[in-house]
Amino acid sequence: MAKSIRILLAIASWYDYEIWQMDVKTAFLNGFVEKEIFMDQPEGFTTVGDEQKVCRLQRSIYGLRQASQSGNTRFDEVIRGYDFIKNDYDSCIYKKISGSSVAYLVLYVDDILLIGNDVKMLGDIKAWLSTQFSMKDMGEASYFLGIKIYKDRSRRMLWFTQSSYIEKVLKRFKMEYSKRGLLPMRHGIKLSKKQSPKSDEEFKRMSSITYASAVGSI
Repeated sequence: MAKSIRILLAIASWYDYEIWQMDVKTAFLNGFVEKEIFMDQPEGFTTVGDEQKVCRLQRSIYGLRQASQSGNTRFDEVIRGYDFIKNDYDSCIYKKISGSSVAYLVLYVDDILLIGNDVKMLGDIKAWLSTQFSMKDMGEASYFLGIKIYKDRSRRMLWFTQSSYIEKVLKRFKMEYSKRGLLPMRHGIKLSKKQSPKSDEEFKRMSSITYASAVGSI
């Protein structure tokens, strides 16, 4: 996914394409439920005298295991109906060609990038999407998936930075005041199984250390 986005942005920079961004509001609520699913009446909306009854879902809601998939399936069906073609290599990327005009659509959960060489065509796509889903027009793309995008159209160049994401990760793990280093760990350190916790007290102490989460955030 990240590689595909970098390739598309490189193409956009080289050919001076427009790079716009949109957001699908409440994306997980757009999918339809294919199976019978029931839920308790929401707190505060219980019907007096019918407390024993349950609700049958007709649309997807947050919390369902299939919410993400059903929302994505619905978007896929809708976008294909507007003559977009899904990329064989990356299912999150769609392409639409009309004469000399070309448009690429990148979908990641509820974030959308629109890339193309025809302003009118891109505008029509945005307007059409807004008739199908509740959308937020974010204008020219400047921040996508935690990556800040800088664009110099006169030189046809793009720059990316994740400084905001890095600062967010450091604050999350209370390391914002740590000293910077060139290496992720001190040189010469040797790790072994002998350093693993052995007593209940050591296991309890290690359970509060978010090492795996910190490494996974890099």
